[in-house]
Amino acid sequence: MKIAKIVKQEAFDWKWYEILGLFIVFAVIFYNAFILKDNLVAVCSAICGILYTIIAGKGKIYCYFFGLMGSGCYVKLSFVSHLWGNALLYLAYYIPMQIYGIFSWKKHLKIQSVEIVKTKLSAQDRIKFLVISFIGCFLTILILRYYNDSEPIIDGITTFLSILGMYFTVKRLLEQWIVWIVVNGLSFLMWLNIVLAGTKAYSTLVMWGVYFVLAIYFYFEWKKEINN
Repeated sequence: MKIAKIVKQEAFDWKWYEILGLFIVFAVIFYNAFILKDNLVAVCSAICGILYTIIAGKGKIYCYFFGLMGSGCYVKLSFVSHLWGNALLYLAYYIPMQIYGIFSWKKHLKIQSVEIVKTKLSAQDRIKFLVISFIGCFLTILILRYYNDSEPIIDGITTFLSILGMYFTVKRLLEQWIVWIVVNGLSFLMWLNIVLAGTKAYSTLVMWGVYFVLAIYFYFEWKKEINN
C-alpha cells in the first residue's frame, strides 16, 4: 500500500481522544529524554512500542514496522538489565513472529478498511490454553531462577505469556488482549523495581503503563466489533 494512501486513511481513522492521549504520552517520553536524561534506547523503544500497539489494536498490518524497530531496542535494554528471559523472548521469538505476522495478516484483510478480520477462541480452546499457561509459566520460572535472572517470577510469567500473546496476535484472536493485560501489568511492576534501583529507563516504565491501558481499551473495542 502506498504511504500517501495510508496517511489519508489514518487521518480519518483516529478518534480525538486517541490523538490527545498519544500527544500526552509522547510529551512525557520527550520530557524523560531531555530533562531527566533518559536512556535514548528506552525512548526509541517506548515510541515504537506504543505506536505498534495502537496500530495493531486498529488491525492495521503496518504496525509490524514499528514493532520490529521497538523489539530491537527492547532487546538491548533487557540485556543491560540482566532480564535474560525478556531478551531471549524478543530476539528469538518476537522478531521472527512479527515478520511471520506480516504475511499472516496479509491473507485476512478487509477490502474496504484494509483492517484484519478479528476472531476469538472457543470455550474448549480457552480451557486448553489456560492449562498450558500455568504449566509453561511454572517451568519458565524454574529455568530463569537456575540462570540467576534478576526477576525470575515476574520475568518468567511475562516471558511465557508473551509467547502465547504473540501467537494470539498473529492469529488475530480477541484473547490476546487478556494475555497482554496480565503481561503489561506485571512488566510495569518489574520495570518499576528496576527504575527505583537506579536504572534510567523512565520511558520504558511509561511504555508498559500505556501498554496496560491500551490492552484494556482494545479488548473492549475488539469484543464489540466481533459481537457485531
